[in-house]
Amino acid sequence: MKRLGIERVIIVGLDGLDPAILEAMLAAGELPNFATLRDQGGYGRVATTLPAQTPVAWSSFATGTNPGAHGIFDFVSRDPQTYRLELALNRYEQAGVFQPPRVVNLQRGTPFWRLLSDQGIPSSVIRCPCTYPPDPIEGRMLSGMGVPDLRGGFGTGTYYSTAEGITAGEAERVVRLPGAGPGAIETVILGPNHPRTRAEIRVPIVLDSVPDAGKVILRSTGEPQSLVLEVGRWSDWLRVSFRLGLLQSTSGLVRFFLVSMGPDRLSLYCSPIQFDPEAPPFPISSPEAFAGDLKRAIGRYHTTGLAEDHAALSNGRISESAFLDQCNDLWREREAMFEHELSRFQSGVLYCLFGIPDRIQHLFWRYRDPGHPANRGRPFVADHKNAIAEAYRRSDAQVGRALRAADDQTLVIALSDHGFGPFRRGVNLNTWLYEQGLLAVSTGDRAGDPNGAPLGHIDWSRTKAYSIGLGGIFLNLRGREGLGVVDPEDAEPLKAALAASLSGLVDPAHGAVAIRSVIAREQVYSGPFVDEAPDLLIRFGTGYRTSWGSAMGQLGEAVFEENTRLWAGDHIVDPVLVPGILLMNRPFRPEGASLLDLAPTVLDTFGLPAGPKMEGRTLLR
Repeated sequence: MKRLGIERVIIVGLDGLDPAILEAMLAAGELPNFATLRDQGGYGRVATTLPAQTPVAWSSFATGTNPGAHGIFDFVSRDPQTYRLELALNRYEQAGVFQPPRVVNLQRGTPFWRLLSDQGIPSSVIRCPCTYPPDPIEGRMLSGMGVPDLRGGFGTGTYYSTAEGITAGEAERVVRLPGAGPGAIETVILGPNHPRTRAEIRVPIVLDSVPDAGKVILRSTGEPQSLVLEVGRWSDWLRVSFRLGLLQSTSGLVRFFLVSMGPDRLSLYCSPIQFDPEAPPFPISSPEAFAGDLKRAIGRYHTTGLAEDHAALSNGRISESAFLDQCNDLWREREAMFEHELSRFQSGVLYCLFGIPDRIQHLFWRYRDPGHPANRGRPFVADHKNAIAEAYRRSDAQVGRALRAADDQTLVIALSDHGFGPFRRGVNLNTWLYEQGLLAVSTGDRAGDPNGAPLGHIDWSRTKAYSIGLGGIFLNLRGREGLGVVDPEDAEPLKAALAASLSGLVDPAHGAVAIRSVIAREQVYSGPFVDEAPDLLIRFGTGYRTSWGSAMGQLGEAVFEENTRLWAGDHIVDPVLVPGILLMNRPFRPEGASLLDLAPTVLDTFGLPAGPKMEGRTLLR
């Protein structure tokens, strides 16, 4: 029996919306649709996960369980036997050389949409993290965070330039162009590796400059064969085919941004290669044809799980204005998807995630914090001062879309997975472990080879603990790690000593508490996958986060370092500092609300009990 006469549920997922910002803008009357939703039902802050990280939090939202029960703890993990870093959201498996590879989703809880499907209740799930590969459900699903680019990473762009001495930055390739004088420039698009030879597949392109018009004509065998590139603007999509064999190929989509051109210079950025929604190498939708149907309905669209080219901005390849232009394109794509699904939404659940606010806050937080280290040596562009506020206004517009589509039998939910704050100082956890004599290096340079494998410089025979990811420490445990040295009976005393020493760690340069507390995984996680989690979890203080190097197992020069990158805001801190937001158009219980409560709440609206492993409880009164 349905609760409160509810026939439909619309969930607007707004990644990273922060309660303090939302509440201030509500009070100022700047978010009328949020205000309507609040007045119809209620508003509250919602507790997030530890860590307060997008794939972890949305997995708990979907399954109603803590990370120990769904198995997602971070973006990256490690193979304990080889110490090799791996993507933690999914993996590829191949039974034999004559068998095609398949994708395995490493989120192993049971999302509410599968329980609804078992009862014949449809769901339309658009871009929820950790849905690659997609679940076969009653309804439709388009995969979100976890979908790689065609090269297999989270998003690797290519920078082309006639300038000499340019080295590749984070998540990018660099292609040196010959001088940009009269005549055409021949170069290539760098594609995926050949599945058999592992050689990089390259597609030839020709660049014809039209200097007087500020344009370049890109010619290729792709679709279209002639593509116009204009300085300071994103191009249309180019569909490119990469040959894998005599009768086999795979296609991908790319866009270009012409950075600059002149009589003897040319610089050009190429986006990561997106899966072609009409012919992806692995399914990205359920049913499989849905991704292509959506393309035919709204046009071509980004398919990578992290679609915003944040690395290109951080590496200085594109400007903040170019990044915001791309974000506007992504808003329009997602809005078109949302409207398309709303137009045919009859019953069940419709969920759509808007991830753009999270990325804009990461990269434009410096405008909220004039003293942030990221502002040193960088211009303060007045037009960008309101970029974050504008993302909240655009989020408000999505709530308005949901409200217009709702009737008196529709439950509308708007929520975020976590809040936000400044990221001013990084903590080099591996450096701290090194200084405590708990981590050793095998090279004379403790930083190791910057181009070498992550963790490759560590001497495992003399290392008791190490850190990877965005907030965890692993013991080098004998019998678990390939070269473990910590005996199992010594593990608990070592964990207790580490937690005691790191908890309350003060940054001497500022007198601030950088680490509020350190907690053993067993104290916060339960379920079949706890053993995959870091042994210790770090709760950082406001303004602090794991350093960039420590996330990849590296050591810095000192325990603390300034974060001068454009990625100036973050949320991987003590979860109590960054709750999310929750609004409904029905009265609900805001006190003590948690992300774990949302799945039971959705099931409750259809008169269904919470799943047998769900830990939350319904929020409906």
